[in-house]
Amino acid sequence: MGLFKRNPFGHILWVKKWLIRILGALTHRRFRGFNELQIEGSEIIKNLPETNVLFISNHQTYFADVISMFHVFNASLSNREDSIKNIGYLWNPKLNIYYVAAKETMKSGLLPKILAYVGSISIERTWRSQGKDVNRQVKMSDISSIGKALDDGWVITFPQGTTTPFKPIRKGTAHIIKRYKPIVVPIVIDGFRRSFDKKGLRVKKKNIFQSFEIKAPLEIDYENESIDSIVEKIEYAIEQHPSFLKVIPQKELEEKERLNKELRDM
Repeated sequence: MGLFKRNPFGHILWVKKWLIRILGALTHRRFRGFNELQIEGSEIIKNLPETNVLFISNHQTYFADVISMFHVFNASLSNREDSIKNIGYLWNPKLNIYYVAAKETMKSGLLPKILAYVGSISIERTWRSQGKDVNRQVKMSDISSIGKALDDGWVITFPQGTTTPFKPIRKGTAHIIKRYKPIVVPIVIDGFRRSFDKKGLRVKKKNIFQSFEIKAPLEIDYENESIDSIVEKIEYAIEQHPSFLKVIPQKELEEKERLNKELRDM
């Protein structure tokens, strides 16, 4: 790697590599230590192409969700099966992983700016700004930036655009899928909201069950499928369709029973 080799966004790759190594070392115990991240489907990661892959996920914290994905993806590429054991996988991390984030969030302090250098595609939200509802036109430069990132590697996006569960899927994600025709890989996470504060920077509770499920890529007819049909597929794939609200109480009961059993066995 040349000393000043850059990615398409102008970030120096050796700087990005060291930031991933350092941030990974600082955050590893949040997912394997204070808590144990339960991973499913990591074999899917190893079989993906180098570029034009779009990961779609539900969203529970600003930063912990993305950080966990950097851990899981790099561990999977280093032949860890559903595990982030042995942090050595971060010595040669995949450098063309990007994630979509709100521009105002990534400019809100020194740490967000560092995290932005790691791989943020910072966009202006069209529906929310500084805590208020707005109605802006989509900036074509933001769409082009996502396309540029897909051409170079993998992109993570949270199509609800908020950490509030069961909010509608933003149609912009479906338009991006239609336009750039990426492989679309769904991810469903849970337990992050209970483990961390809203930003995902502070550990709020320890010994929380965290889950991370990677699903098979979606089957999409890029030419003929409607935007609404793709949106509905996304809702079901990341388990944010309104029908999933009916199963939440049962999941909570099962989680309580699991925790009670662990306490009894101690």
